[in-house]
Amino acid sequence: TEDKDFEDHKYGTVGCVAIDLDGNIVAGTSTGGMTNKKYGRIGDSPIIGAGNYANNETCGISCTGTGEYFMRTLAAHEASNLMQYQDLNLAQAMNKVIAKIGSLGGTGGMIGLDKDGRVAWDFNTAGMFRAYKNSEGENSVELYEK
Repeated sequence: TEDKDFEDHKYGTVGCVAIDLDGNIVAGTSTGGMTNKKYGRIGDSPIIGAGNYANNETCGISCTGTGEYFMRTLAAHEASNLMQYQDLNLAQAMNKVIAKIGSLGGTGGMIGLDKDGRVAWDFNTAGMFRAYKNSEGENSVELYEK
């Protein structure tokens, strides 16, 4: 069933992005890592630019998924670059990066916010737990479909 497929592809990553009143953006990512990983394997979470990235000029992003693919593409940094150099918005940039990861055989997703506080996320899995809350009290919690 679809629920069974989702259970087999869930990740233990917790990510967050935030922006303060001065426009300073931060991103953080914590993960339990892969099951049965090779001894000494370092995933994408601690690698700035792969598992997370923040740039006050563009966005902040936190990623989850098959870390090797996020490292190969420097996923979070690449989304920021697409915004800065190709003038894409955050959702477009994330979509392009997630499509690239998928074409390489990787799965996962990313959450982020741009320099104006707009939230976006994208993923190529059955679902990704995600939520946001802003200073006006607006909030959203989603699990499956985009």
